[in-house]
Amino acid sequence: MNKGQIIKALSGFYYIKTAEGTVYQTRARGIFRKKKITPLVGDYVEFSFGTEQEGSLETILPRKNELERPSVSNIDLGIIVMSISDPDFSTSLLDRFLVSVEYKDIQPLIYVTKTDIASEAEYNRVKTICKDYEKIGYAVILPEQCKTMEPEDIKESLQPYVEDKTVVFIGQSGAGKSTLLNKIDPQLNIKTAGTSKSLGRGRHTTRHVELIPVMGSLIADTPGFSAIQFDDITEQELSECFPEIWEKGKDCRFSSCIHQNEPDCAVKAAVEEGEIANHRYKNYLQVLEEIQNRKPRYGKKGEK
Repeated sequence: MNKGQIIKALSGFYYIKTAEGTVYQTRARGIFRKKKITPLVGDYVEFSFGTEQEGSLETILPRKNELERPSVSNIDLGIIVMSISDPDFSTSLLDRFLVSVEYKDIQPLIYVTKTDIASEAEYNRVKTICKDYEKIGYAVILPEQCKTMEPEDIKESLQPYVEDKTVVFIGQSGAGKSTLLNKIDPQLNIKTAGTSKSLGRGRHTTRHVELIPVMGSLIADTPGFSAIQFDDITEQELSECFPEIWEKGKDCRFSSCIHQNEPDCAVKAAVEEGEIANHRYKNYLQVLEEIQNRKPRYGKKGEK
């Protein structure tokens, strides 16, 4: 059986790229529809074919993760794009993005935009915050102040992180995701809806997701996602999405400690001693309370 990765799904067709670089147009077997299984862009699959234009998607191999918006699976790297201003840099929003990718086992990379128009005070504030995240172990790209990043500069800074990975861009509207993608590959023309160099001919659209080969990686041809919901994360799982809280939590008196109101909490002590950034703990509590206050979801028959 032939193996490959779905790099585009459009109008019922699934375009599968093999390790050799050949792309096959396929349709999914009827069994997928009967079992209500939807193949996703990013899926590793097994398929058969008569010609490159006439193939059949036979089997979806196990996914290591999947996202709903955009609908893509097996993501290795999530580039979280945060602007210094307009919109203002927010640790609360950044931490929510980080929780989203940590929970899905996606490696995060923080990329700061609009440094070329930032004031010295704005730049220094964000630079200090970025050091907090680097201390935790997160990779951060903070371009120099007042310097316009040329396409080659951007590619050089990203290359070590994206090589041989499936990548999605993440960030709120206006942070510069589309601009960054267009600088990496001008032919994407995401904001101007120009002709894409990807498989389908015609105008670019975000109605479908597509993986585009760029810099030795596959990058989701979409401005990314910004909607963040924590419908599946439990109270106990949340600390795992904050690496420094998870590590320090091993020293808590109670193994079930969620670092909120429990006595002898090593995490709260670490915050007081400055070992854990106060804004990180504050954002952790905010998400924790959101999880605790969410309404229960019920199945079709009213089952919890």
